[in-house]
Amino acid sequence: MEVGEARKYETAPLISVIVVVYNGKATLRHCIDSVAQQTYPNKELIIIDGGSKDGTIELLEENSDKVSCWISEPDRGIYNAWNKGLARAHGEWICFLGADDYFWDAHVLTRMSKQLETLSPNIRLAYGQVMLLNRKGENLYLLGESWESIKQRFKQCMCLPHPGAMHRRSLFEQHGTFDESFRIAGDYELLLRELKNTDAHFVPELVMVGMRQGGVSSNPAASLLMLHEARRAQRMHGQRCPSLPWVLSIMKMYLRLVLWRMLGECLARRTLDLGRRMQGQPAYWTKT
Repeated sequence: MEVGEARKYETAPLISVIVVVYNGKATLRHCIDSVAQQTYPNKELIIIDGGSKDGTIELLEENSDKVSCWISEPDRGIYNAWNKGLARAHGEWICFLGADDYFWDAHVLTRMSKQLETLSPNIRLAYGQVMLLNRKGENLYLLGESWESIKQRFKQCMCLPHPGAMHRRSLFEQHGTFDESFRIAGDYELLLRELKNTDAHFVPELVMVGMRQGGVSSNPAASLLMLHEARRAQRMHGQRCPSLPWVLSIMKMYLRLVLWRMLGECLARRTLDLGRRMQGQPAYWTKT
């Protein structure tokens, strides 16, 4: 590395990557390697393990040279674990990955850092796109639209891809940490605290993260819980009445649950994807 380049990186902001895992040995190595392989050097990786019993701890010990800090102890859910990570993070910018997630390529943080350098101090959240994958690692579709196109919709639903999104440290200094009373929509509630009165910054054509779907994430019951918790977050932030899009989403979710129970999981997934194709959307349910 040339002297000028070295000096540049010495002044580059530290980026903290927080990963939460529980019995995630099967995918955690890929996640760790994707952070270690980043060409952006001023980064730290913090891993919070919930007391895994599947060999995850041994994997962490084997990869200790790639991890800045890790702990293994029982937690009270993902937001409790994220808060533990926040307490150990030193970065000016902080992002969160699941053990099933990974940075899309080796240059993600370098490309994002160039955008972060240009942002006004008033902008405290920056995000790119996320590639949704099934458990086989096959691409499903991209998530992530410009802030201008989702700004109003965000108040009605979580339509901003959170994995890999960059949070300025001052966001947590002003608003506090994640509300641990939430099970699945705590990230949405935190972002509502920030974005109900401010703007986010979208980086176009930057796929930040590959995010695997499957299991709970493709179960209508989990989606229903997400909607109910999202509505609670909205009430906390002054939205007394549910929006029409939220009501329609609830109706669709109950319809999915009815199909699940009447037709069985396999046929219900096929029926739901038939409906998606009729709307010009890619298949999801039969691939997760």
